[in-house]
Amino acid sequence: MEDVLDLYEEPYDPRWPTVCFDEKPVVLHADVRPSLPVAPKMAARVDCEYARQGTANLFFLVEPLRGWRHVTVTAQRTKADYAQQMQWLVDEGYPDAEYVRVVQDNLNTHTPGALYETFPAAAARRILQRLEFHDTPKHASWLNMAEIEIGIFQRSCLNQRIPDTDTLQQHVQALQDERNARQRRIVWQFTTLDARKKLRRLYPMT
Repeated sequence: MEDVLDLYEEPYDPRWPTVCFDEKPVVLHADVRPSLPVAPKMAARVDCEYARQGTANLFFLVEPLRGWRHVTVTAQRTKADYAQQMQWLVDEGYPDAEYVRVVQDNLNTHTPGALYETFPAAAARRILQRLEFHDTPKHASWLNMAEIEIGIFQRSCLNQRIPDTDTLQQHVQALQDERNARQRRIVWQFTTLDARKKLRRLYPMT
């Protein structure tokens, strides 16, 4: 926990940016009957019945201090999907950074081995040499600021029926572009000193 909190207190440096990574499953639903749009003195009306259209996944890469995020829609969240996200991060997202510090949770697909299972050994090693992982503790994924960004997307564009991945892509792309254009940052205020006071019961007793 303190490793992640200390990282959040460091000033912004483009040579080694801190990027929070997380993912969110999305259930796709289609209307069975057409919705009725907004009319004078009448709210939009959506029938309670729907048809389930499968699932999709969203990968979130968020750099809180720069006010940047990148959201990718995928069909699933396998080790190969994770490895491709890490490759995109170093090769396209941050090609000029010396290395990227990645805050992530302890999901079993979030491992360096996933890159070796996906890419040739030389390619996997090249990518990993430009990554520095900082895992949140088990049962403490709230320390990952990507969850804050996911909550914003949930309230803004995922709180409605989305019938297919094309529509999902349009929704998240529009919100991503709008927030990036405004450089919407995340201001984290919970520090290591706060943790030692407020979570004192979690520390070993000496």
